Parts: sequence; structure tokens; C-alpha cells
Amino acid sequence: MAQLKLTLQIFGLLLVLSTTQLTAQLTHPKASPAAMVEQAVGLSKIIVHYSRPAVRGRNIFGDLVPYGRIWRVGANESTKITVDTDMEVMGKVLPKGTYALYAFPESEAWEIAFHNNLSHWGDGRKNYKPEEDLFRISVQPEKIGGHQENFLITFDAITHNSAQMKLVWANTQVVIPFKVDTHAQMEREIAKKLEKSPTAQTYYEAARYLQEQNKDPKRALGYLNKALELGGDTYYFHRVKSLVEAQLGDYGSAIASARKSLKIAANLEKDEFVRMNQKNIAKWEKLLEQK
Repeated sequence: MAQLKLTLQIFGLLLVLSTTQLTAQLTHPKASPAAMVEQAVGLSKIIVHYSRPAVRGRNIFGDLVPYGRIWRVGANESTKITVDTDMEVMGKVLPKGTYALYAFPESEAWEIAFHNNLSHWGDGRKNYKPEEDLFRISVQPEKIGGHQENFLITFDAITHNSAQMKLVWANTQVVIPFKVDTHAQMEREIAKKLEKSPTAQTYYEAARYLQEQNKDPKRALGYLNKALELGGDTYYFHRVKSLVEAQLGDYGSAIASARKSLKIAANLEKDEFVRMNQKNIAKWEKLLEQK
């Protein structure tokens, strides 16, 4: 009994000491703060979690970040990139999922690794295994004007089907292109929506997408006629119809649709649409004269 009491007392003391140590730990800001960037590309999304070290007067690539050695593309934990649908990176398929992102910088070219093992802390230098890469790509570093103090991952040149991921630090930039087949996704989405009691707006939105992408204008025109049949005259139905008719080279019909859009927009004091229709009418009248 005495032994049990002593054991409990020792256990209680250890628990108190452990709790004291935990509460005594100081929470402090990190020198390389965590960041997250999220970018929509068409119907898809890319999310990157990384940390942002600062230059602080140091030489970066070839010095702080040595050439020929693995780099975690930031600081602290390894950088993680998530794509919510299959994408393509320089001809290689990047399946939906989360990957660790590593770089192997050199003066003339960098290798970028999309890595399957997410468990390594930092660059995983001792535990990193090349065979666990999903794939690698080779990209050329570029010198930039100006100075990027904190390491930055950002996206640019964004379309429905592509985006450029940029790694920028000090005076160096690396660009990684991503592609996604948004059109195939949209065709599936259109087919699904048209199967289930489509409204005028459903037909209009399908037609507007096809018009914006300059794809299948005859089908887009059919959708717009259905939208007008179900929803009646609106300035935006007639506006998109005029654009589709122009894509088909039917400038006479395009002008007529634009005039209907203009009249409705003017009555609703939608001045921007009045001006856009006026410009298009003038342009198409000239094209019609040239025929």
C-alpha cells in the first residue's frame, strides 16, 4: 500500500512538472511565416501551403540555397501543393491529390519534383528518395527587375484552362505552367444540367460559355433560342446571341440581335451594354459592307 502511494505521488509530481514545462513554452512568431495561396483555374483549384523566408541582406541562390542540393521551396515544413482535379504540368499528368514540392536549383536550370511522400520535415534531405517522386520537370530561372524580399508563390496568366505558378525570391523567378481540361469538365456539366429540367438561364449560361470559348457556335445559337423561348427577351440573351451570330459570320442577324439588346438595355438604363452594342453594331455594319 505504501509503495502504491509513493508511486502515485511520483506520478503526480511528474505530471505537474510536465504541465509546467508545457505552459512555460513561449509561443513566438516565426521568422518565416506560414502562408497559403489558393487559385481557381476554370472549374478546378490549386492550393499551396508554404512558408515565406526573407532575404535579410543575404545572398540566396547559390549561397543560402546551395546549387545542386534539395530545397523545400520555402522554409519550415516542406511545401505542399494540392490539386482538386487531374492537371498537366509540362506534358506530365498531375493526378488529383496532395504532393510535397521540392526544387533542385542550379545556375542554368532547376529541377522541380512533385513528391508523393508527405511525411518529411523540411527538405527531408536524409530521408528523401527520388523513387518516391511522382515526376520531375526542368525549368529555367529568370532574373526579375526589382527585389522580392519574402519568398513568394503566386499565380499569373490565368485562363479557364491554364495558369502559371511563379516561385519568386530576391531577384530570381521560376515559372511552372499548369493546364487543365476545363472544356471536358464543362461539357459534362452542361449535359448534366440539361438533363434535369433546364431553365432559360441554364440554356443561356451554356451558350455564354461556348461563345466565350468560341466553340460550337451553332449549338450555342440553339441554346440561346431556347433561352429566349423559355425566358423571353432580355438584353443579355440578345447580346450573347448577337456575338454568336457574329462568330457564325451572320452579321445581319448579329446587328438585329444587338439592336434588340440595345433597346432593352437603354430602357433599363444599362449604359454599359448600350455602349457595347453600339460599338459592335458599327463594327459589324462595316464587315457587312465588305461582303
